[in-house]
Amino acid sequence: MTGSGDSPLPQFVVHDNLFKWDTERGLFYVGGGPTLALWIESSLAGLMQGMQRMVGTDRFNVAMQSGGRDSVEGDWQFISRFETFEEGLERLGILANTCGWGLWTLVSLDREARVGRFRVHNGFEALYQRALGVNWGSMMMAGKFAGLCTRLFGVNCWSVQSKSQAQGDPCDEFTVSPSDLTIEQRLDSLLASDQATRADLAVALEQLKQENAERQRAERAANERLAVIEKQREDLETLSTPIMQIWEDVLTLPVLGTLSNTRAQQLMSRLLTEIQRTQARYAILDVTGVELIDTETADHLIKVTRAVELLGAKCVITGIRPAVAQTMVAIDTGFTGVVTLATLSDGLQHCLRAMG
Repeated sequence: MTGSGDSPLPQFVVHDNLFKWDTERGLFYVGGGPTLALWIESSLAGLMQGMQRMVGTDRFNVAMQSGGRDSVEGDWQFISRFETFEEGLERLGILANTCGWGLWTLVSLDREARVGRFRVHNGFEALYQRALGVNWGSMMMAGKFAGLCTRLFGVNCWSVQSKSQAQGDPCDEFTVSPSDLTIEQRLDSLLASDQATRADLAVALEQLKQENAERQRAERAANERLAVIEKQREDLETLSTPIMQIWEDVLTLPVLGTLSNTRAQQLMSRLLTEIQRTQARYAILDVTGVELIDTETADHLIKVTRAVELLGAKCVITGIRPAVAQTMVAIDTGFTGVVTLATLSDGLQHCLRAMG
């Protein structure tokens, strides 16, 4: 490994552990692998404190022990190179000591009972917790020893800390033994305890944000669909009430189907706008397509004719069927003064005669 111009990189060896720096690339290597060095009492303490605040001490400890267990793959491969576990752990401890993991000691190992006791002097967890004035436990190291014993004994193991340097003991001490509970089961037990943490609140808040965002997206989609439907409805209304200029100064408006209050207002508005635009003198309402005229429909038609007259035009109603005529007489619709003719052709001829 060389630097700029093939110049050697700064390096040194401590207990067969090679430390090397590639300052031009911003890399630090220990034993050939990229490594991070942290100030324990500031950077590391701040990192761990932030994590503990988010999840609470119990979950923080389970997560740290889980992380320790998951980190032993390379450790186990190194230990397996030696004739015994004891020799391999001693050599691993020497390398770990050069990297700030503290001094590791195997106190006892009972293979028949599957129990191991370990000590760590000046481990990084004890040092950062002492700087913070707390005692959460050295669960990363607890997890490492539990992971190594799980592989050694061939059964799931758990580590219990019996001494803590963070609270004044001379070292951290751990007892590792078989356990029926997995990491996942321990986490489930904590989740079932109903002890809300900041992490729970953060997750709940994030879920609320996501649900609110989803509702907003659904509302926007619904509004867009409603806008499309409304546009389609308006288009249908326009098609169902087409206003045509069939002669100079003469408009015709076929009325189809039923005439509700809303539709009557739209019909009136469109007709009055068109009369004003074209300056038409006559408007023919052709009701051939209306099968039934009740009191409400008749009232709408009368209002349309009166509104047309207010603009200075005349309104003619055509296409009244015999049955419709009988109904209009029976209900006394009040079409007195309104010109009503049989067909659209009759209505147009009337308008032409009236205009001379």
